[in-house]
Amino acid sequence: MHPYLITAKPGRIRRVLTGVRVWSVRLLALTVMSVLGAAVLTVRCVRPVINYLASLAIYIELWAAQRLGRLPVSGLVGAGITDEFIREFHRARTATASTGSPR
Repeated sequence: MHPYLITAKPGRIRRVLTGVRVWSVRLLALTVMSVLGAAVLTVRCVRPVINYLASLAIYIELWAAQRLGRLPVSGLVGAGITDEFIREFHRARTATASTGSPR
């Protein structure tokens, strides 16, 4: 046993301040994790709705282009983007379900 450990004990105020610092860092970490978790959950829950709305918008645009007699350029570009989003969503979902990790 080292002699300085016996004589150099921290005072009551220093111990209280250390405890406050430790718990404030823990509370801050918990807050950050909760906010990030809520953001990730929100994004993951909204993605299927966004995919559906994008598919619906493409369908409506194609219908309007057919009625107006013009080329559905934005529909063709949007269809490729929507298909890629859907593929990525299903790839991430099946990888998570089968392996427990996103990739």
